[in-house]
Amino acid sequence: MQQGAPSQIASFVGGVRSAAAVRPNQIAIQDDERAITYADLMRAAERAAAAFARDGLKSGDVIAICAANSVAYGAVYVAAALAGIVTAPLPQSATDEALAKMIVDCGARIVFADADNFARLTNAGARVVALDGVETWWAAAPLHSSTCDISGEHAFNIIYSSGTTGAPKGIVQSHAMRDAHVRLAQACGYDTDTVTLLSTPLYSNTTLVSFLPTIALGGTAILMRKFDVEGFLQRAQEHRATHTMLVPVQYKRLLESPRFSAYDLSSFKQKFCTSAPFAADLKRQVLDRWPGALTEYYGMTEGGGLCILFADQFPDKLHTVGRPAPDNDIRLVDDEGREAPQERSARLWAAPAAS
Repeated sequence: MQQGAPSQIASFVGGVRSAAAVRPNQIAIQDDERAITYADLMRAAERAAAAFARDGLKSGDVIAICAANSVAYGAVYVAAALAGIVTAPLPQSATDEALAKMIVDCGARIVFADADNFARLTNAGARVVALDGVETWWAAAPLHSSTCDISGEHAFNIIYSSGTTGAPKGIVQSHAMRDAHVRLAQACGYDTDTVTLLSTPLYSNTTLVSFLPTIALGGTAILMRKFDVEGFLQRAQEHRATHTMLVPVQYKRLLESPRFSAYDLSSFKQKFCTSAPFAADLKRQVLDRWPGALTEYYGMTEGGGLCILFADQFPDKLHTVGRPAPDNDIRLVDDEGREAPQERSARLWAAPAAS
């Protein structure tokens, strides 16, 4: 961490404000078309807060976003959090009917949508604002001094499940949960010099557990609109990426590329994986061929249990999902709720995952 950077991050909100004060000219978020510095991100947050107030939204109210990854998407997400507004990021892949149900379910007052999704949301029951021209929406709002007291219990966002076992459900995540993610990321090496390359969508918690800590800790988030192997490798080399979060199939596609070894990936300090079974042999290939550490998260968007495997530190445990994260108490119980003996628990935890 560079001299002058904050040594302690108490919260996501405090971290973003501190980053803007300490390194205002640092790029916070960048996509293929534009970038925004921390100073401009704070100005955008002030404008957005004024526009929310003008339109009758108050702390605790909900907005939704349905769009591909972009600087505007990330800026609105961060601005809402700083204003105490709760964001529900919606999956573009959902049907029009499913999106309308999510908007009603979360009570979104405003939906921000890019050009590809604007028309399909105009009859979804909420006001739709064009994300591509979001500056126009907040430009006319008069700036005013305002403070927002946000507690750990305050809702940060609402993530919708995939609905594989029924209708998608809204999972409310608190500021305390996001703050815990920031502290975990800090322990995994995120700091002001971090350059996180992200190619998974911002509506997924997979992405947010890396995107939000990057911003809270004063780093730079590089957003890809959509993943492709060559595009990822090019951006990783160009931006000297230090961190990334990928799902197993992306690691597989990258390592299978005949061009993988042609790119300089030596800047990587840490790579993460979650969301799907991560085969031991694939982990081994990542460790052998890709510089930097490898960490696997095994848990739920709902929270309530997280295991972490520091694969580079425990290369003989690649068939496992690691150990419970700090402050997580995970136990094996039988059908009657009785805790299994330690010997049986150890055997089951160490059993190779089914292929």
